Amino acid sequence: MTDPRTATGWRRLLDAARRSLERTGGSLDGSVSITAPTDDERLVIIGVTGMYRPTGVARLTVRLADLDTHLRDVHGAGLTAVLGPLRDRPGERRRAADERAALLTLAANSLHAASPWFQEWLQGMLRDGTLTRIARSGTDLRAVITVLDALPAGEEPMPAFAERLLGDTKALADGPLRSLTLRALAVWHQVPVPTGAEEERALWDMVGVVPDDLASQVLVLNVPAVGGLLGSWLTEAAAARVPVRVTLHQLRLTPLTLTCREIFVCENPAVLRAAAAGTSRPLICTEGVPSTAVHTLLRAAGRDMPIRWRNDFDWAGVRLTGAALARYPNAVPWRMDAATYSANAAGGLALIGTPTATTWEPALAAAMVHTGRAVMEERVLPLLLQDLS
Repeated sequence: MTDPRTATGWRRLLDAARRSLERTGGSLDGSVSITAPTDDERLVIIGVTGMYRPTGVARLTVRLADLDTHLRDVHGAGLTAVLGPLRDRPGERRRAADERAALLTLAANSLHAASPWFQEWLQGMLRDGTLTRIARSGTDLRAVITVLDALPAGEEPMPAFAERLLGDTKALADGPLRSLTLRALAVWHQVPVPTGAEEERALWDMVGVVPDDLASQVLVLNVPAVGGLLGSWLTEAAAARVPVRVTLHQLRLTPLTLTCREIFVCENPAVLRAAAAGTSRPLICTEGVPSTAVHTLLRAAGRDMPIRWRNDFDWAGVRLTGAALARYPNAVPWRMDAATYSANAAGGLALIGTPTATTWEPALAAAMVHTGRAVMEERVLPLLLQDLS
């Protein structure tokens, strides 16, 4: 007797039956259809149903129960036996739902569980299927929660941080644990998920974890200091009006004290480069998100030294300014006001992202929402250079 699995005219019929049985968990209550059947397929279905079907018919349908009975009568084996092992998709969906529920229960015990960003992170993983993939792959979400619960950290080197929490210095260097954690941190701080090493370092810096104390840097102009070799370098560079790049590794070599009366902070290197062309007050550049090196240097300023801080007039920029004002009691906004913004907003780039309150001057956020334009520091450069000189 010819095996129906290899016989002409059976392949598409059995494929359709397999899909139906896997979808329904093995139920024989339904029917399957074949469109544009060949003559061989038409003859097979006539044999199964005992009903004549004319040549050229567009679609043929057969009940699964009839197909099962025919196979038992003619071949001695029912439909399930002929098809072989079947996936139980309803069972898989139930198990996946149970596994997702278990992961959500685990996440509900996080120290951050009540935070809106944490819920946004979880819901995003539910929507795009990440939680299901985590459950199927066996990725340890508990380890991700352990890392998040330990943040923000106290400017701890990443290998030491990973060893302390997970018993593996390289646990956060690569793999799904790192990816899931970075995705959570990006939602936490309302920034895009990093796509390169520099963006990733900046994101870790924001939560007090230092991937590399040589890569964490701060750009400095005219900031004299005392304390070890670095203090001498900074003082000599200030006397020569030469910008220098200082690493976190250097800042940690010996205690440092800044000897200037005030310090200005900008976001973009173009401002510092232009200031270096003339006589400038002490200035450091964050080059975006402040690194651990930036914060380490500013701690050497002391609590009585004014820190005049600014960023671009965009939502990320005002968030960074707000964070700096909250972090440093002696920090004050530098030209981060509605008047400066409004005077330079015409023709600026479209303002994108989530609006953020400007607690130091609510009128600034209102003006930004109303105008809908971003103003980069380069646009107000003449005004900044006037302040610096």
